[in-house]
Amino acid sequence: MSDYKYSIEAKNVNKIFYKKSSQTNALDNFNIRIKKGSIHGLLGPNGAGKSTFINILGGLVKKNSGTVSICGLNIDSFSKQSKFKIGIVPQELNIDPFFSPNELLELQAGLYGIPKKERKTETILKNVGLHEQKNAYARTLSGGMRRRLLVAKALVHSPEMLILDEPTAGVDVELRRSLWNYIKRINDEGTTICLTTHYLEEAEELCDNITIINNGKILTDDTKQNLLNTISNKTVSFSLITKIKIPEILNKYKPILQGKKLILNYDKDIVSLKKIIDILNSNNIEFKEINTFESDLEDVFIKLIKKK
Repeated sequence: MSDYKYSIEAKNVNKIFYKKSSQTNALDNFNIRIKKGSIHGLLGPNGAGKSTFINILGGLVKKNSGTVSICGLNIDSFSKQSKFKIGIVPQELNIDPFFSPNELLELQAGLYGIPKKERKTETILKNVGLHEQKNAYARTLSGGMRRRLLVAKALVHSPEMLILDEPTAGVDVELRRSLWNYIKRINDEGTTICLTTHYLEEAEELCDNITIINNGKILTDDTKQNLLNTISNKTVSFSLITKIKIPEILNKYKPILQGKKLILNYDKDIVSLKKIIDILNSNNIEFKEINTFESDLEDVFIKLIKKK
């Protein structure tokens, strides 16, 4: 693979869509760096600018200003070469219904000019779990199978980077997990992954670094762990031995009493769990089980969107 540090590097990218007398800034001085070999999440609500940026990378949309490089190649100076560096899995299920998976992958490989002896159609279909359906019409495949077929099409030219735009939309939980495992595997083999998703659980499971955008602007760009650390709220539940009356000293922890279950919320940067347990002990509140819950990426996302 080529010698470069960032698989994607965008600087001051702007994209304006004009409609009659109005205009929409889909991307506003957008800057992003995606490290080679990483799994990078690009998150944001609908209309944030995620798909616009991906379409710029794929050559479907022209930016108004700024520079973008793919695997070290400027997309303006090396338009054709840069496209060979990436594979894009779109949101839309744009598959010809009258071709089989085998035919679609062979056709795609041919469009990339890959000689027949160098094609990996059989291997790719096995890896995405479509080998048994390789000769079936695409129109007979389930939604999940079509989603996997899109991933397969994006891999025919062995791209150095794979861009997944909502890859598990409309896919059941079991299949989603299967796709996650495959994404991790190809990343382990050296392929950089850029992932846009509405499933925050997906980003939390897969991503090393995360960029959150809204209205075409970046709200934050950091490692997943650093983002999670920005939220210090924690929840703890105690399974009580007997029913209790909540002492006033616990009111600052927003107590919820559900039968013999006591739920408290606290800021881990201000108070320790040990201190809360000491309060319970000093008030003769006995419990047999403790469960704690950390904030997740959804909390970070909601906080940033509301704040900015």
